[in-house]
Amino acid sequence: MGGSTTVRDGTLSHGDFVASAKALIEKWKEIDVDDALPDWRWKPCCKMGVPSEEEGYLALEGVYRNHGGSQVQSCSGNLHFYDYHVVYSFSYKVPVLYFQGHQSGGQLLTLDEIKEDLPSLSLKLLGESRWTFITREEHPHFSRPWFTLHPCGTSDCMKLLLEGMQDKDQQVRYLPAWLTVVGKAVGLKIPLGLHCNS
Repeated sequence: MGGSTTVRDGTLSHGDFVASAKALIEKWKEIDVDDALPDWRWKPCCKMGVPSEEEGYLALEGVYRNHGGSQVQSCSGNLHFYDYHVVYSFSYKVPVLYFQGHQSGGQLLTLDEIKEDLPSLSLKLLGESRWTFITREEHPHFSRPWFTLHPCGTSDCMKLLLEGMQDKDQQVRYLPAWLTVVGKAVGLKIPLGLHCNS
């Protein structure tokens, strides 16, 4: 699908995004043996009223975090929970992370409340990196505002991260490499096993 040539410039074709997303889902299931995080899932979207496996997004939902920034998956007390969606941007030809946090009662968290939940490393990265700044945009599949990491510098960063890898490896490793970087910015820890070969 022409994905090999686009990966070299730090972008990803939509077909390669879907393939990389499905490979990430399978790898995540293999490595997440301690159940510290829920599984990533592919959520198909409707195309002309019919669900389509090719149209959709990655979702990691129900990640609980206490105010110290650590992740757990059980709900108790005043924990906040977070949903993360990875959506393909046809404009930038890269994945985009959308996320939102809720209080245990369901009320959405403000950006300031979200920043209070983030570890200091994440706050430092958000302050220093030119491509991990948070904006608020309409979620492409829900028509409601979510927080997002703006994708303007993603292709430049990914070009550097994937340099020297063979084309077929770049397609499969694109999302794990990207998630490792964007995950740090929002306090989402990505297991190292995601980068190991099976």
